[in-house]
Amino acid sequence: MRLRLFIIVMALAAMGPARDEAAPDAESVSRVNPARLPPVAAREPAPPAEDPAPRSDRLEFLSANDAAPADFLWSRRPVVVFADTPDDPSFVQQIAAMERDGAALVGRDVVVVTDSDPASGSSWRRDLRPQGFSLVLIDKDGQVKIRRPSPWDVREIGRAIDRLPLRRQEVGPAR
Repeated sequence: MRLRLFIIVMALAAMGPARDEAAPDAESVSRVNPARLPPVAAREPAPPAEDPAPRSDRLEFLSANDAAPADFLWSRRPVVVFADTPDDPSFVQQIAAMERDGAALVGRDVVVVTDSDPASGSSWRRDLRPQGFSLVLIDKDGQVKIRRPSPWDVREIGRAIDRLPLRRQEVGPAR
């Protein structure tokens, strides 16, 4: 008996106020509750947020001598491509693939840093110590995530970036 009474009371409570009553107007509600926000329709639309550094849809290529690893900390993901000469077939193949399909990496905040001169002694070469051709993916936190001794497809690079914890935080939960 108590259970039936409880179910009836809950059903009545879920129905809410009677349908015959008029909906309260915004003015009377705000008088009753002064902390209530103004109605949504009365709010002015917020101006669109401006991107502090608008980026194009083209992948950015930099020389190792023109950029330092600290320049990209917490802002970009450097993909560093090393070779002993600019004519190295693996180096040429990797750069061509990135130039052709690089737009897929722009949304992942990738910048390509190239170093094809071992004699230059760049900070990238001192820190990462490559031998011959090498592709190194560095995350925004400055840690090396992937090293590859052979060219890698842009699609594979994008998938590898998407598996990184920082990238997952940027994108949010999977839907």
